[in-house]
Amino acid sequence: MRIVVIFLSIISLASLWIYFTGSDSNAMANIKNLSKPDSTNQKGVNMDNKVVKSDEEWKKELTPDQYRILREKGTERAFTGKYWDHHDFGIYICAACGTELFESDTKFDSGCGWPSYFEPIDSSRIIYKEDKSFGMTRTEVMCAKCDGHLGHVFDDGPPPTGLRYCINSGSMKFIKKEK
Repeated sequence: MRIVVIFLSIISLASLWIYFTGSDSNAMANIKNLSKPDSTNQKGVNMDNKVVKSDEEWKKELTPDQYRILREKGTERAFTGKYWDHHDFGIYICAACGTELFESDTKFDSGCGWPSYFEPIDSSRIIYKEDKSFGMTRTEVMCAKCDGHLGHVFDDGPPPTGLRYCINSGSMKFIKKEK
């Protein structure tokens, strides 16, 4: 039992190191034809029908954990989220507004402890924003329809994109599909 606890501790520390030493967002700006690291003013298909609600409305609709992640830019601990080891076939949607974000066939095991995807369903459904919190420079990803915080994107993912969208389980819901 002690060995398992030590092993999980090492994995958690390694995951945190990977998480907090993410890629430079200027490098991310060159990936996927982003002209700059902050695309909050980018017009996408879902940007026209923005969901705008007060904090009180969001608090009524979201669980406390979803509110903390989506509205306060929180994160869940590595290896604790509902979808980090989830393998069903379907679509991951924004927990706040229902926008379809990621398909299960783009999900991969990055070993970081959070659900990871190599590309979104449509890049116009994602907002990319430079994040300089915690003394690091990363690229935050947010839902383009409701501005909900999803996680971050890094340039250490697998082919074909080389990207790793590291997303909080609490920011999403899953819709199972038949193959």
